[in-house]
Formats: sequence, structure tokens, C-alpha cells
Amino acid sequence: MTNLRHGIFLPPFHPNEENPTQCLERDLELIGWLDKLGFHEAWIGEHHSAGYEIISPPEIFIAFAAERTRHIRLGTGVISLPYHHPMMVADRIVQLDHMTRGRVMFGAGPGLLAGDAIMMGIDPLTQRDRMAEAIDVILRLFRGDIVTEKTDWYTMDGCRLHLLPYTKPHPEVAVVSAITPSGGRLAGKYDLGMICVAATNPFGFDALGSNWQIACDVAAEHGRDMDPARLRLVGPMHIAETREQAYANARFGFERYLGYLNNNQPRFIVPTGRDPLEWFTESRYGVCGTPDDAIALIERLCAKQGSFGAFLQQAHNWADFEATKRSYELYARYVMPHFTRANAPRAASSYQWCGHNRAEFSAKRNAAAKAMFDKHEAEQAAARAIHEAGPLGRPERGRQAW
Repeated sequence: MTNLRHGIFLPPFHPNEENPTQCLERDLELIGWLDKLGFHEAWIGEHHSAGYEIISPPEIFIAFAAERTRHIRLGTGVISLPYHHPMMVADRIVQLDHMTRGRVMFGAGPGLLAGDAIMMGIDPLTQRDRMAEAIDVILRLFRGDIVTEKTDWYTMDGCRLHLLPYTKPHPEVAVVSAITPSGGRLAGKYDLGMICVAATNPFGFDALGSNWQIACDVAAEHGRDMDPARLRLVGPMHIAETREQAYANARFGFERYLGYLNNNQPRFIVPTGRDPLEWFTESRYGVCGTPDDAIALIERLCAKQGSFGAFLQQAHNWADFEATKRSYELYARYVMPHFTRANAPRAASSYQWCGHNRAEFSAKRNAAAKAMFDKHEAEQAAARAIHEAGPLGRPERGRQAW
């Protein structure tokens, strides 16, 4: 896994008693911080209800974040396709592709929060089918096709893009996958990446292999192979120098985070008398600990899934902002180089080689130093001898010296 990439999946989660303008500014600052730390990608969510996940158009956020960053790739994580006319989505992604010089990624999903769909008069039972219809059309538009078709939710009459993608043939496209097989089926059919947003949830963890296999099987039916480098696994974590410090940090906001999730769908039922954070981590929903604990989680995912392309931390705001930034810094300092083996030549080769040969190297270094001292002393002695010899020991000055 030396080519494993690292990033975040930013819904985001902001308590509804905090200043929302400052929350959005901190999200932008966080993306800038991750860019400086060397993270590879960040995926930004779309939500319209429930109060915590307050980014509604991820494309606007990405446009702002692109101006504050240099390297990190920025993806929609994800656009809820049933809420939009497919041509409008294609237009926005293509424009971002040009404005970011190819740093944008297009993540697509059916929409998670039932409140979003209900407010728009959309039956949640139709969302996955509508997502599949939209993906098909958007990919055709990316290729430059002219599309005419009518469904029960959109009409396209000779639709075409007047600006084609900057990235050829188009920006990277990934579909969200949780537990159901719908994401895997689309990824296999259309040769798309997958973002497994529930990879560390026990149910999502159990479904990892089966959903990826579904994608591989469907891809094979279309004469293709799935590339595991385009598979991304998402999980929540917060790390510090010690587990005790990590737990102390996370108590700042963890219970509000869990309360929000249960407010939408009561899935995380903490047993009576249990500490919620300890129960959450002991149940392996996520990590609260040290860099070694983060490494252990990713290695557990590797053992379950095999090869995959990126691990994305779910951005959750368990801790305050300074502790959150420190968590990402520790991840970049210790977890990322563990998987890239960036320090292997330093530790296993150069460091050990120098240690094994330190006696020989020290002797040569000391000999070189002694030689320098001896040379210096000899030159000083010669200078003193000339000085003590007086004028007779030196060439005459003036014309006679020439």
C-alpha cells in the first residue's frame, strides 16, 4: 500500500449553537491546512436539512477552497443527483474543472437525508433510480454527445455542453457506496470510482468485500476491470500524542456529533451506563487514540478489503479547532509516511548502515581531523621558522626581489 492516498470527507458537522459563518470559514481554513500538510484530496458534501451539515452547494465551497490551495484535489462529496437537472450538474463540474486546472473530482450520490428529498417533493423510493439515470446522461454530456430524452423528472431537448472538460476525457467520477449494492453496480457499469462512506461502521465493514465484488462482476460483464486505486474508504478518527489526550480532546464535541446522527436516524444506541465515546471506539465505529491506533485501523481495512486507493477521514469536529488541526498534523507526520514507506531508506538503509559502520567511519573522520590539525601545525611551524630567520631568510623587497 505504498501508493495509498489520504484525504478527508467533509459533510461537514457543525453544532447549531455555533456561528455558522465562522464554521464555514474554519472549514476553508482546514482545507488550506491539509494542503500544506500534504493531504491528497478533500470531498465536500451537499445537504439541505437537519441543521448541522450546512454546505448546500459544494461547488461554491470548492471554488473558494481552490483559490486558497495549491495541490490538494477537491471533490463533490457528493452531489445528490435527483435534486438537480443533469445538464446543470454537468455544466458546473466542467466549469470547476477548468477553473481548478483539473483538480476537481465529481462525486455523485442519490441523497442521504430524507428531509432534503421530502422538502423538494421527491419520493425517497425514487432517488436511486434517478441517480442512475442522471449519471448516464452526465457522462454522455461530458463526452460531447447531444442528448434528447424525457423522463418523469427531467426533459432534455438537444442538450449539449458548449464547454467540454479541461480533464480528458472528463474529471474523475466516483459514486457513493454504503451498505446497499447500488453504488457498486453503477461503478462497475460505468467504470467509476467508489467512496465507501461507512467503511468502519460494522455493517459497512462487513459489506466492503461484497460491494466491491459486485462492482468487479458488473465491470467484467462490460469487458472491464475495476481499478482498486479508485476505491476510497471513509472512517472517523481523532488522534493525539496519547489516548488519554485524544479522549479528552474528543469530549469537546463527540456527544453532539452522536446526538445529531441519532436525530436523523437512531442507529447508535449506547448501552445504559456506558460512556458514549468509549462504546463508539470499542465497537470499532472509529478511532480515538494515537497515530499507532490510526495505523492499526487502516491496516485492518487493508486486511479486509485488500488493495484500495485512499483512506478518507470523516471530518466530524469532535475536538476544538486547534486540537483538530493537531490531529491532522500528527496523521501527516506519522501515519502517512508509514504507508508510503517514505522513511524506509532513512531508517532501514542509511541510519542502520551508518550505525553498523560507525567504528570505521569514526576512525576515518578522526584521522581526517588529525591530518588537518597536523597540516595546520606544520604550516604554523614553517611560518614561525621564516619569521625567526629574520630578513636574511626572506627575499629582498623592491627591485632586487624581482
